[in-house]
Amino acid sequence: MTQIIENIRNDLIKNSEESVKKNVQRFFKEKVLYYGVKSSTVSKIAGNYWKEIKVLNKPEIFLLCEELYQSDYCEEAFIVSNWVPRITDRFEIEDFIIFTRWIENYINNWAKCDGFCNHSMGNFIEKFPFMLKEVLKWTGSKNRWVRRSAAVSLIIPAKHGKFLEESMLIADALLIDTDDMVQKGYGWLLKEASRKHEEEIYKFVLERRKVMPRTSLRYAIELMPENMRKEAMKIQ
Repeated sequence: MTQIIENIRNDLIKNSEESVKKNVQRFFKEKVLYYGVKSSTVSKIAGNYWKEIKVLNKPEIFLLCEELYQSDYCEEAFIVSNWVPRITDRFEIEDFIIFTRWIENYINNWAKCDGFCNHSMGNFIEKFPFMLKEVLKWTGSKNRWVRRSAAVSLIIPAKHGKFLEESMLIADALLIDTDDMVQKGYGWLLKEASRKHEEEIYKFVLERRKVMPRTSLRYAIELMPENMRKEAMKIQ
């Protein structure tokens, strides 16, 4: 297993590009570790090694994921985000403990957060929807990325019209959060929910626009018709 990790890292080094490396940091406020490999190339590398590791049992796959996370490199975290959704059929309720620990300990920028939560956590929630009560608890965390995770874990299901009530509960819990990454996270969730539930999200926004941060509000109404957007942005 150690050899697999070593091979992955060698492939990432071989495929790093100075131009990519120079441009990455501008997308982040915090300092990030990055080889400088294009996302499409990282996906190919992840896919190539998946052919090798898919025969392993789930604990072994999770150990590989943990070792990748521990490096703190964005590309290695992206490989985790590529692999984990592939074993959705092997997910068990107890995996929530592992996923929570990963988010708490290894997620330290928006790309790692969204990469893991959109699909891995989204798939987990769709498989075990009653665990949403535990996800809702993340909104009270002192860790900004855990709080953002509560919102962005529902992005894909919300886009397809699922979990409207829970999406609004999470948005309400994060409503006056002062962290811009959290504000953008729950605003994005409301935007995706509005694809299938425009009237419900519009009403939600109107009732809270006096206290909702403008960042969140703008995200939430982005897909709505111009007249609705203008009305929502009015300061009463």
